[in-house]
Amino acid sequence: MIEGLLRIPLQRLEDERGWFVELMRASMLPKPVRQSNLVSSRRGTIRGLHYHERGQDDLFACVQGMVRVVVLERETGETFTEDIGDENPVAIYIPGVNAHGYEALTDCLFLYHVTEAYDPANPDEHGLCWADPRVKHLWSTKTPILSPRDLAAC
Repeated sequence: MIEGLLRIPLQRLEDERGWFVELMRASMLPKPVRQSNLVSSRRGTIRGLHYHERGQDDLFACVQGMVRVVVLERETGETFTEDIGDENPVAIYIPGVNAHGYEALTDCLFLYHVTEAYDPANPDEHGLCWADPRVKHLWSTKTPILSPRDLAAC
């Protein structure tokens, strides 16, 4: 396991009304959460690989559908991957110095909490190509849907 990475099982409580899941408990995290973001992604989209040099960490949770989380420890080349979401309710805490991203295995809603608020005037967003040879084999798609920024990292 990559140092500082946490795998947090989520418990889904269901009844006739639907379900409830506690997605984040601040006391379980090494740093306080400063911002939360909700993303809708189409199947086949890869978002990443991104990393942060000034200390932002991320807590990933797929709230609907399934995603594949991929993490790369940039110095050692160690990797972590797990499919999370409807069929595997888990949250993944990622120290932001590690390159990280996810692939939408289905259309999905993806929530990520971050430990630093985004500053558009001085963003701490850096990228590696999704097809970096250390992780290329971990993705299920070979022709992902990418943002212009993620495409430019290749």
